[in-house]
Amino acid sequence: MATVGRPRRSCLAVPGSSVKMLGKAQGLPADQVFLDLEDAVAPLAKADARRNVVAALNEGDWAGKTRAVRVNDLTTGWTYRDVIDVVEGAGPNLDCVVLPKVRDASHVRWLDLTLTQLERALGLPVGRIGIEAQIENAAGLVNVDAIAAAPRVETLVFGPADFMASINMRSLAVGALIPDYPGDPFHYVLMRILLAARTHDRQAIDGPFLQIRDVDGFRVAARRSAALGFDGKWVLHPGQIEAANEVYAPDQADYDRAEAILDAYGHHTSAAGGRVGAVMLGDEMIDEASRKMALVIAAKGRAAGLTRTGGPAGAPS
Repeated sequence: MATVGRPRRSCLAVPGSSVKMLGKAQGLPADQVFLDLEDAVAPLAKADARRNVVAALNEGDWAGKTRAVRVNDLTTGWTYRDVIDVVEGAGPNLDCVVLPKVRDASHVRWLDLTLTQLERALGLPVGRIGIEAQIENAAGLVNVDAIAAAPRVETLVFGPADFMASINMRSLAVGALIPDYPGDPFHYVLMRILLAARTHDRQAIDGPFLQIRDVDGFRVAARRSAALGFDGKWVLHPGQIEAANEVYAPDQADYDRAEAILDAYGHHTSAAGGRVGAVMLGDEMIDEASRKMALVIAAKGRAAGLTRTGGPAGAPS
C-alpha cells in the first residue's frame, strides 16, 4: 500500500507577487498551500515575489498546512536564485519545493543536491525538505518512472496546460474533457503518472481546473482522478477547496466499512479468532486482498480527519 504522507487533498496556488493573497491563504482550509514564483508571477516581479514568499513563510500562521514553494523551471535563469533565497531565508518553515516542467530525473537530482548543500550550510536536517515534481510535457511523462524514483520526491503532479501544449493538443479547455474526443483524453496520462507514483510509494496530485467559478465542473474533473486513486488536486480559487477536500476523502459509509473490515479480519486471523484467512462480514467475503483495499480507504479517511460512526457493518461468521 502506498504511503499516505502529508494530506494533499487540496493544494492551493497563491501568487508570490500578491501580499494580500499570501495573507488570505493562511486562513483557508486547504491541506497544502504552495506559494508560486513561476507562472503566476511576471518576470519583472520575480525578485519581489521571492521576498514576499520568505516573509510570508516566516511571519504567517500556516498551522495545519503543508508549506510549499513553486520555483521556476530549470530552463530559466531564475531557478537557482529562487531555491537559494527561499531556503536561506525561510528553510525551517518550508516543507517542500515544487519543481515545474521536469523533463527527466537529472532535474530532480540537481534540486536534491542543491537542497542538501543548503541544509548542511544552514544546519537544517538533511533531507527534510521534500520535492514535488510536476509532469508537464511529453518528455516528463516518458521519463516519469525515473523521476518518481529520484531522491526526495514526495509526489508527482500533473500539469495539464503545459502538457497539452507540449503534445499539440487541439483544445483550450484545461482540466476538462474535449467534446470532439470520444472518451477521456487524459486517462492514459493520469494512469501513467499514478502507476509511477505508486510503484515508488509517492503521492499523485491532479492538476488545476481553470474555470474557477464552475465548481460543479471542478467536482466532475476531480472525481475522475479521485476514482483512479489520486490523492488530491490543485485548486486555484478558495471556492474549489471544499469540493477538493470532499472529493478526495472517502465518504463516511466507505470509511466505516473499511474500519469494520480491518477489525473483523484482524480478529479472525488471530489466534483468538481461529486463524481463519477468509470470513464473512455481513453478505461479503473478506480476505487478505480485502484488508489491503480497506487499509487504503481507512488511511485516507484518517488523514482527512474522519472518525468512525457506529459499529462493524455486520457480524462476521
